[in-house]
Amino acid sequence: MHFRYTLLILSLSLPLAWACNDDPERIYPKIEPPSSVLPYVFQQGTEGYSCFRIPAIIMTKSGGLLAFAEGRKNDCSDEGDIDLVMKRSADSGRTWSKLQVVWSDGDNTCGNPAPVVDRNTGTVRLLMTWNYGHDDIGTINAGTSKDTRRVYLTSSADEGRTWDAPKEITTTVKAPGWGWYATGPCHGIQITQGAHKNRMVVPCDYIEVGAGRRGNSHVIYSDDAGLTWKLGGAVPQLSGLNPNESTVAELSDGRLMLNMRVGGNDYKRLASISTDGGITWSAAYDEKTLTDPVCQGSLLSGMVNGNHRLFFSNPAATTRTNMTIRMSSDNGKTWDKKNVVFEGPSGYSDLVLLSDTKAGLLFEGGLSRYFNGIAFRTVLLSNIK
Repeated sequence: MHFRYTLLILSLSLPLAWACNDDPERIYPKIEPPSSVLPYVFQQGTEGYSCFRIPAIIMTKSGGLLAFAEGRKNDCSDEGDIDLVMKRSADSGRTWSKLQVVWSDGDNTCGNPAPVVDRNTGTVRLLMTWNYGHDDIGTINAGTSKDTRRVYLTSSADEGRTWDAPKEITTTVKAPGWGWYATGPCHGIQITQGAHKNRMVVPCDYIEVGAGRRGNSHVIYSDDAGLTWKLGGAVPQLSGLNPNESTVAELSDGRLMLNMRVGGNDYKRLASISTDGGITWSAAYDEKTLTDPVCQGSLLSGMVNGNHRLFFSNPAATTRTNMTIRMSSDNGKTWDKKNVVFEGPSGYSDLVLLSDTKAGLLFEGGLSRYFNGIAFRTVLLSNIK
């Protein structure tokens, strides 16, 4: 994406209308303001940043929460001076620590957080991307940029209190001829069963350099607890469709599912299945019930009272509104249960399972624009129905 925004501060007492990020002329339908202010973790125009976007969240081995975002210094643009920032919670998201900068590099872009926890040691691995702040997606994909999109890794052995210096891993996870590249943005996973047990898998996407600008979703993986990373498989190309930002989850039998944002697909998402831990992927198929406004989404799997459950979050509408969690008890064959978390303007999101009874959702939302801030809400699983 490549957008610039005009920031508007609106009184809650005024009637509200929302302009779609992808089309400034499209106006969101009016809705009533929520009964209380959104519970922001990161809020626009605070803590030294003009805008916060691109949420990701994980639970540490001890049960704490780490919430990540891009802190955008000067505006809400996807390029420019962007830091990767984080907050911690020790009480399941009721309160949050002060903002912590994980990575800053002058006026360059440091973002696309994709964290994953090694459940054996508790070490947190964080995959990220970088680009020269004055380059943009257009020049990078045209091959005319000063630099290119690069991939980095940092780690924390103390549940996010301190982080190692970022280490570049571009050559092992990005193919020659690729321009734009994104890790996540959302959590990665560690496989729990089968031949690839303990493998870490992070969803990604790329765009090829050149006039065609063909893009696709893929994964990267690690078989040594996140010390080194390799390029995994990409979803087979589809004529006329370019899957991009993706999210991955483990199914009940150990297979992996990749769920993808894609333009030109009648407001639907795509999914693909891997039977070999992400090395190869099946032909993509429509997720016909997952209405999507061409936006990032989050997939999450977990055991709930001994039963496997699959969760998905996104703005479930043809505009970026109506932030919704869906739940499936049959590996995504059907998505018959849902809970609307927030009806207003909403964008990117990430899910975390808090317990057998609760899930947490970190999501972009606001009263006037979906990028007004990044909020956290706890959702009772009994309310997903």
